Amino acid sequence: MSSHAFSAPEVQGVYRAIRERRDMRHFLPTPIEPDQLTRFLEAANSAPSVGLMQPWRFIRIADRMLRQRIHAHVEEERVLTAQALGGRADEFMRLKVEGLRDCAEVLVVGLMDEREPYVFGRRTMPQMDLASASCAIQNFWLAARAEGIGVGWVSLFDPQQVRALCGMPPGSLPIAILCVGHVEEFYPAPMLEAEGWDRRRALSGMLYEDSWGKAAPTPAAPAGDR
Repeated sequence: MSSHAFSAPEVQGVYRAIRERRDMRHFLPTPIEPDQLTRFLEAANSAPSVGLMQPWRFIRIADRMLRQRIHAHVEEERVLTAQALGGRADEFMRLKVEGLRDCAEVLVVGLMDEREPYVFGRRTMPQMDLASASCAIQNFWLAARAEGIGVGWVSLFDPQQVRALCGMPPGSLPIAILCVGHVEEFYPAPMLEAEGWDRRRALSGMLYEDSWGKAAPTPAAPAGDR
């Protein structure tokens, strides 16, 4: 055990938040405390970012009419997504894919404009700005789960339309709409898995050694999973 490790209960809390985080679609209308939202945003803003560029920007949607317009656009994209799914269209349309009308808070997460000068770590991989912002969203998600608040990541939208709806500058890029709020309960398993849409694959199928496709020795299962 490293001398830098957290205490055992703290370690367990971190892993529990990771294990029990869910992409929530069912929310209660109960408001969340303003200082809670601030804590979640501070956690997001503490995320690592390539070249310390902090490419994330958060827009809190306070205007109810704007929220309704965003929801209407997401609904349009939901129908188009169903059409693109072909044989699974009806199955998809039965799924609840967002909680925009019910959640306490809605946030639009975007990448900043004028990102081109940031080349530290991005010269050959400019998409690292997106990877950095995703880390910020995950921080937000885990902090919220630790405090018993649900978060749902909505990605059914046209970035250009959401950019226009939110008055974002040219060059910026919306990457997520987050639904945030109290929930009656957290799903015992990812909703798409519970609904039979797909299933989570085991680590053994995701881990290679030395070259792509060369299976690595199966890691030992965590003590709590044995």
